[in-house]
Amino acid sequence: MSLLESESDSLELTRRHFIESLWLPLLAVGFLWLVHIWQTIDAFDPGLYGIMSRKIWGIRGIVTGPLVHGSWKHLISNSVPLFVLTFLSLYFYRKVAMQAFWMIYFLTGAAVWLFARPVSHIGASGVVYGLVAFIFWNGIFRRSLRSIILAAIVMLLYSGMFMGVLPDQEGISWESHLLGSLVGIFVSYIFKAELEEEEEERDKPDRELELKKPFLPVDIFEKTKLQRQLELEEEIRRQNEENSYFPPFWNQNKTW
Repeated sequence: MSLLESESDSLELTRRHFIESLWLPLLAVGFLWLVHIWQTIDAFDPGLYGIMSRKIWGIRGIVTGPLVHGSWKHLISNSVPLFVLTFLSLYFYRKVAMQAFWMIYFLTGAAVWLFARPVSHIGASGVVYGLVAFIFWNGIFRRSLRSIILAAIVMLLYSGMFMGVLPDQEGISWESHLLGSLVGIFVSYIFKAELEEEEEERDKPDRELELKKPFLPVDIFEKTKLQRQLELEEEIRRQNEENSYFPPFWNQNKTW
């Protein structure tokens, strides 16, 4: 049984789920590229659609800010991790992936509007950082073997990104990175109990063992007071016999 297999009992279901998990990442990245092509042709200022902190007109940037980018380099740097991380979320956490994605998208934007510097914040990097934190902290909160392995893979691939949360980086919305990461942790915590079927199956034996283990001896209420007293006396007698063979050193007659 593969630890990272989605539907281990059926190769066909695994293949189907793999294909289904590709649709949203492809649509999301494709839409970003269409927006940037339109931006290049029309030559509009992407800052007009960014998140302008604490400005009424800047609220619309919560929706539009992640869709616009300052350059092709900016777009490409966000497209690859957005595709990979969205796919991983959908494939391995399909119960909550869609809810988690949209919560990260809108909550990150709202947090940037509330707390970030009063400049226009553009780009999907806040969502990317949120997805990195979501997948990594699932390994911390869920503690299933699969989630831990996935967290380790994400950390290996994107550990260098965490430098992006440091403040005072010119031309970089470090607030989006930091706030997106915090939102990702929050969303991971919210959904920590929503285990996938594979995680539930692996945890089931341990949970059943805990449920079957009695808090008190099963026969405690069947024994009479006299029986419990006799058992106590027998235990004391046995301990006295053991002490008679191996007396404590402070009771021994010392010879030199």
